[in-house]
Amino acid sequence: QVQLVESGGGLVQPGGSLRLSCVASGSIFRFNAMGWYRQAPGKQRDLVATITSYGSTNYADSVKGRFTISSDNAKNAVYLQMNSLKPEDTALYYCNANFYDNNWQGQGTQVTVSS
Repeated sequence: QVQLVESGGGLVQPGGSLRLSCVASGSIFRFNAMGWYRQAPGKQRDLVATITSYGSTNYADSVKGRFTISSDNAKNAVYLQMNSLKPEDTALYYCNANFYDNNWQGQGTQVTVSS
């Protein structure tokens, strides 16, 4: 069984920054990839960023240049540094972990960008 716990969300003004963290626990020694998804009210859940165990990253076009994903394989942790936040970044952010055909997601952490 795998559990993912996110933290770091909150309320921030436009142009501000937040850093999300996610730590995975359970029976997987090392995931193939970890990442972040987000879901705004009334919208589908979308990919934000992913990072493989080798450090290869992928970003949604809407966050390129503003968000940076990183990981600590030894801790099975993934982070998302979010800068220059916009109101449209407001969403529930979910951590995701992948191991071959298996995917797990956490409960989410709320990010609200508002003045």
